[in-house]
Amino acid sequence: MYATRSLQMFRPTARMMRPVPKEEQAAHTVSQRLRRLRNIPPELIPLGVVVGFAVCAAVYSSMRHFMVDKTIRLKRQNRAADSAAEHH
Repeated sequence: MYATRSLQMFRPTARMMRPVPKEEQAAHTVSQRLRRLRNIPPELIPLGVVVGFAVCAAVYSSMRHFMVDKTIRLKRQNRAADSAAEHH
């Protein structure tokens, strides 16, 4: 005899019968986190190097641009004219 729909609702699902998966954030100390770096697939290492180089180059270029270029307006100027324009 087949189980009715109401009895099927109270049976545990297959997902609940499996063991609880290992927690992803289980590493709490620095050494445990460093050990987890071995789980990174080796194919992603060149990608990480390229992305890291691009981020470093972007930060260097931006900082150099802000330091060297004297025509950049980093602060507001002529606040009296700005406040007069707001009132009109």
